[in-house]
Amino acid sequence: MQAAATSAVLHRSLKDQFPRIVGGQGNYIILDDGRRIFDASGGAAVSCIGHGDKRVHEAMAAQLNKISYCPTIFYTTDVCERLCRELVDSANGTMKRAYIVNSGSEAMEAAMKLARQYYLEKVPPEPKRFRFIARTSSYHGITLGSLSMGGHVARRVKFEPMLLDCISRVSRCFPSRDKHIGETDSQYVARLADELDKEFQKIGADTVCAFVAEPIVGAALGCVPFVPGYLKAMREVCDKYGALLILDEVMCGMGRSGTFHAWEQDNTAPDIQTIGKCLGGGYQPIAGLLAGNRVVDALEQGSGVFVHGHTYQGHPVTCAAALEVQRIIREERLIDNVSKMGNLLSTRLKELLGSHPNVGDIRGRGLFWGIEFVKDKTTKEPFPGSSNVSFEMSQLGLTNPYSIAVYPGSGTVDGVNGDHIIISPAYNITQADVEIIATTVQRLVEDYFKREKSGRHAADEEARAEVDVLNSRLEKTAQLTKKIQACLTRLEATGKSVRDVSGPLNGETKRLQILGNNIDSVISAIEKLRQPADSKEDEENIIRQGPEKAGLSNYLNSIKRLNKALENMQTSNLRANQQTISDLQRLVRNGNTQLENSFDKLLRGETPRSIEPLHFITKNRPFPLLSQDTISKLSLMNSYVSGNSSADNPLVKIYAEVRGVYLSQTLVNLAYASVNTAKKKSHDAIYKAGTNGIGMYAQAMEGLFVAEYENICNIFMRQDWGPAFQTVCQAPLAELARTVRELNNHIKAHLSTDCFLAYEVTEIMSSLSNNLETRTGELKATLAAALKPVRETGKMSLTELLEDTKRKVGMIQVLPHDGSAMPVVSETMQRLQTMVDFLRPISSIMISLGDGGWRSTAPSNTSSDVIPSLSSFDIGADGKEIFAHYCTDTIELLMSTLEQKARLLLKGKSVLGVFLANSISIIERMIRDSDLKPLLEGRLQALDVWRKKAKALYSDSCKDISIHLFDVIHTNRSQRPPSGSNESASIVKSLNSKDKDAIKVKFQTFNTNFDELVARHKSFSMEREVRQMFAKDVQQMLEPLYNRFWDRYHEIDKGRGKYVKYDKSSIAAIFLSLY
Repeated sequence: MQAAATSAVLHRSLKDQFPRIVGGQGNYIILDDGRRIFDASGGAAVSCIGHGDKRVHEAMAAQLNKISYCPTIFYTTDVCERLCRELVDSANGTMKRAYIVNSGSEAMEAAMKLARQYYLEKVPPEPKRFRFIARTSSYHGITLGSLSMGGHVARRVKFEPMLLDCISRVSRCFPSRDKHIGETDSQYVARLADELDKEFQKIGADTVCAFVAEPIVGAALGCVPFVPGYLKAMREVCDKYGALLILDEVMCGMGRSGTFHAWEQDNTAPDIQTIGKCLGGGYQPIAGLLAGNRVVDALEQGSGVFVHGHTYQGHPVTCAAALEVQRIIREERLIDNVSKMGNLLSTRLKELLGSHPNVGDIRGRGLFWGIEFVKDKTTKEPFPGSSNVSFEMSQLGLTNPYSIAVYPGSGTVDGVNGDHIIISPAYNITQADVEIIATTVQRLVEDYFKREKSGRHAADEEARAEVDVLNSRLEKTAQLTKKIQACLTRLEATGKSVRDVSGPLNGETKRLQILGNNIDSVISAIEKLRQPADSKEDEENIIRQGPEKAGLSNYLNSIKRLNKALENMQTSNLRANQQTISDLQRLVRNGNTQLENSFDKLLRGETPRSIEPLHFITKNRPFPLLSQDTISKLSLMNSYVSGNSSADNPLVKIYAEVRGVYLSQTLVNLAYASVNTAKKKSHDAIYKAGTNGIGMYAQAMEGLFVAEYENICNIFMRQDWGPAFQTVCQAPLAELARTVRELNNHIKAHLSTDCFLAYEVTEIMSSLSNNLETRTGELKATLAAALKPVRETGKMSLTELLEDTKRKVGMIQVLPHDGSAMPVVSETMQRLQTMVDFLRPISSIMISLGDGGWRSTAPSNTSSDVIPSLSSFDIGADGKEIFAHYCTDTIELLMSTLEQKARLLLKGKSVLGVFLANSISIIERMIRDSDLKPLLEGRLQALDVWRKKAKALYSDSCKDISIHLFDVIHTNRSQRPPSGSNESASIVKSLNSKDKDAIKVKFQTFNTNFDELVARHKSFSMEREVRQMFAKDVQQMLEPLYNRFWDRYHEIDKGRGKYVKYDKSSIAAIFLSLY
């Protein structure tokens, strides 16, 4: 056994001596003194296949021969992949991925962060969710996050100030103690579900990430299982409010309760599940979490990154051990044995201990059983926490003749009082092992309480003996008092005789008093100078006590007196006073130092590390101020320090150090969220207003800063307000500047789609700056410098977007032969449509650039660090006018570059005209159907010019056809024959054979060219209005010419149709088909 004082290990207890284990075999632990302890608890329900299984050792050794460590940020391993697949498959399709860590505490920390990230990644995101609801009397781990989640009073108490405040609690599910008399299980479940529902409503249902519970509560309550229907009811409440269900099965899962997952017994799968102890059976430190389908889907479809990680997560040797343990459990059907032996163990424990007067309850599932001890079986009164019943019983169990290990627990009833032990042996125990456990535990419990009763009887006898001794001493004291009284009587008689003798001396005494007064007046001046030296000890005692013990007012008065005394003695300039002056200076320095330390301590005690800003933003509540009592004390301290500081006030620096960290930590998650919400799920997606977290970030910063400024004004003098505020905000503003730079880098990398984020950031930051300046008069220059990169990007984007349009058109290698418009047209117009949503900041940027400033490729010389005023964001006539000019410039650039490209790539004027007309149609439609319409109304004359150009190009082919319908035969004759069908025969008859042949050729050529035009027209891909426009142009140009020509010469083939293919009605039908 290792002596506690000589061990180098920081044991859980530094006062206890721990037995040293030297081996383990099956169900037994072997100690260095030769004892063999039956391991009936598996440690903390860990050793599920017993100790020393060589198959696991060999699996670990085999993995060591392959690779012993894997940095999971870069690589994965086959053994980790196989283990995770086996775990996911065990959940019957309800889980999608597994995450392997080293302890249950780590698993719960990961579950909390995964739940929060789920709501940031899902569509739509719900960034307001950050709270959790857990239960009283629960245990979820020992790290700060998991400890915050748990309700284990004893383990929380020393760390309460450090724990998270975003976790609220509802009642535990503990039927043996909390069910009402006559209440059924279903009524009890309904009552607990109603309590959870009300808790959601109380704290804000839309702020809750998840409800967290252990299906079977282990260490905190001693194997208390859920009531049938409980998990389903809790699931329904979570689903009602869109929250996740997290089940902690670190202790009760992985087969321990008789099914692989404890939740299977209520057929209610969680969204996230933590697993641990029996995952690896103690052969390696391992735990993990299982993530459900919707949680994983949100991450996969979102950023694709879980923002969490550990150096040793997914450790290959650990995974190999766990994989082999799970193989043994599966192939040897040990979970079936857990169920069978668990029923037997339950029966035997209840038979042997159920009637014991100090056994209050025996409960559990599978091979996970708890025995609760009570002081009174009828009333269920627990033993007080100070009695240490369970711990003493477990220690007794390690001794002969018991030699059995059970797991102790305390605080069963209320977190302080109450005791239980846990029995959780290996899955492969036999019927004989069950009998050993049951009978040994029976003897242990009975013997412990027999010893306790005999021990209490001996203690009562000892107490009675002590009372007798005290009574004897009291009698002797009374006798001594009588003797003292007699002596006092004799002394009083002697005093009377002395007064009689002293009378004649009174006259002489008066003369001596007069002389003394004269002497006193002579030395009074000297005494005044000596007072500081004489009072130095009193003041030093006050300074040594410090402000807390001496009282702040008393302490400050003492320092003031010391300063005054020091001033007087320095004025006297007596050499004899130099030592006293030196002592006083030392006292003043110490006093000032202690006062600064007290200021620091008081401020730190009142300042949390951080608060959740969303709690205040979403509920429209003001951010918290320092308490009035604290402000009064801090103000008193500052009043003295600032009045006695010739240089900068040292308390300002202390205040900034303490409160600056608080501000930074409170805002840091929103800073990260601002960057993370900028990440694109689709490369081509255009940024939508309000989808980035920067707005919430700025809102929280404004609220926090305004509250902090109020604190500063209440504590410091006016001359310190500005410096103190600037200093305390320095760190969070630096984080803001870093965040804005990261956003700016993202925007520049995705400028064509995310330039709108730059406009939004500009407006939000400018609003923040102006609001803070109005409320505090500070920070404008700092915020302007932070905003400058994004504002410059916003300015540059206007030119860059035009250049991007040119580049996109320039990169086109092929244009559709049917004249279809290119996607760049709708993309460019969509960009302009989106700009309207950001017209306020864009207006400000454009005014600063000047009308047409985007056409210059030279750097703007109007750049400055000045934040635009709120009035500059008002969209006045100037802003609208300039933006309209930018839109028309964009459209003109788009059309001119498209025309240049089309002339290179398209063959034929017709397809070029169709291409341009289609583009114009899309532009006009996207203007007409959006908020661009009122801005560009009456400003699109340029589009009319382009439309005319498109029509001219398309109609050129018609002109070529129309030539064949010109009547050149009669053009130069004195009398042209009139039109009309009655005249055609006579006109044709009057023609000579050469003219007749010419007419025939004209009809044939027209027919061929017209058919080609019709086919070509129909083959083109045209916007509806474009097709109608061109059809109308073709009809108006050709139909009158053809009808006149037909009237004159249709008798050329005497109705046989050999040359005249169309009559007037048939060609009219063809023209209608073009629409």
